[in-house]
Amino acid sequence: MTAPRHIAVIDVGKTNAKLALVDLDRLEEIAVVTRPNTVIPGPPWPSFDLDGHWAFFLHHLAAFHAEHDVDAISVTTHGAAAVLLDAQGALAAPMLDYEHDGPEQSAAGYDALRPSFAETGSPRLPLGLNLGAQLHWQLAQDPTLAQRVAQIVTYPQYWGFRLTGALASDMSSLGCHTDLWLPREARASALLGRLGLGGRLAPPRKASDVLGTITPQIAAQTGLAPHTPVACGIHDSNASLLPHLLGRSGPFSVVSTGTWVIAMAVGGAQTTLDPARDTLMNVNAFGAPVPSARFMGGREHALISEGRRAPPCPAEVLASRIHLLPAVVPGCGPFPDRQHRWTVPPTNDGARLCALAWYMALMSDACLSLIGAEGPVIVEGPAARNAALLDMLAALRPGGVEIASSATGTSIGAALLFAPDMRAGTQAHPLPANAEALRAHARDWQNALALAET
Repeated sequence: MTAPRHIAVIDVGKTNAKLALVDLDRLEEIAVVTRPNTVIPGPPWPSFDLDGHWAFFLHHLAAFHAEHDVDAISVTTHGAAAVLLDAQGALAAPMLDYEHDGPEQSAAGYDALRPSFAETGSPRLPLGLNLGAQLHWQLAQDPTLAQRVAQIVTYPQYWGFRLTGALASDMSSLGCHTDLWLPREARASALLGRLGLGGRLAPPRKASDVLGTITPQIAAQTGLAPHTPVACGIHDSNASLLPHLLGRSGPFSVVSTGTWVIAMAVGGAQTTLDPARDTLMNVNAFGAPVPSARFMGGREHALISEGRRAPPCPAEVLASRIHLLPAVVPGCGPFPDRQHRWTVPPTNDGARLCALAWYMALMSDACLSLIGAEGPVIVEGPAARNAALLDMLAALRPGGVEIASSATGTSIGAALLFAPDMRAGTQAHPLPANAEALRAHARDWQNALALAET
């Protein structure tokens, strides 16, 4: 069979749902459409518009195929997410938004059930950021839910199920602070049994497995060939990591940016992860553990920038010693218990955006240090277009900074599940001329953090 060239990628982030068409020969997206990942308020709880996404994906799969030919389909989604199916394959309950605060109501009861961080590599996170906490709260809210749930499928595989009819979960999604997986042993934890849902997790598979081919109904609706294969699918930050795992040797790290900024270290120094600082043991596309740390950087950038656009003013920020201290979104990241503040309020948009870019770089550097990252740092996603952020990070990281060739690493990475011999290119970001001044500014930021703690 001819190797697939045009891979349609269902790519659902926390902010937007996207369908991208990736040309594997050119290793780039040749068509992209998006829609907001709007939260439906409920009842019974805030949930995602799965049927709206599905209609959107099918419509544009047909359009992509008519214009370019679609050879295969892959899927990548945000983590902390699963879909509960009944015995007929329909929703047993709406898919809970992980930012809903409902699970906080039963936090004490959940903490008595969840396995330890040493076992799962999952830190205890607020809201529904631990998938197990979502399930625990949902079961308490709806006493009949446990009887209706026949299968628990991680989020990428829900779309795969709708495309193929095959049920699965994937290890990279189970490894995303769910409390449901033991990364070092590559098997499920005891939690589902403790929740009364034992035996209902869809079979865990590697992200690169072919889940199956599209159903006759999907072929008829979209015009795609009936033999079109669908990959099992992958957690989005691990999709960003995958292109750099392929064909690369030596230690390196990836900073994947979007709603979340996630730092992942490959082959770095041995270090003890600190669950109180939002570190975790991720699981890559091949099922191997990857030390990781994160903060909600994309959300923080949006909150502070407020849509402003202006050239950055580094000279003013350096001269006035303007610092943004964490955490803009409290409760997560390396400084979860802090409330953000400005050491000196910026007087114009250029200063604000420059200080914000440096804040993003300093927070990324803190995450990288927590996970023992060594070697070059590869930045992908929106941050790869932020020169001020890249300058600060390059000044701080001895192994240098590289920029991923694709502006959106998740879709490219998911497409590469069909091309395991390929590797995405990167471009070195030069060390800035004012590197020493940036390092001094970073030391000043650290000192301001220490003073704020006392």
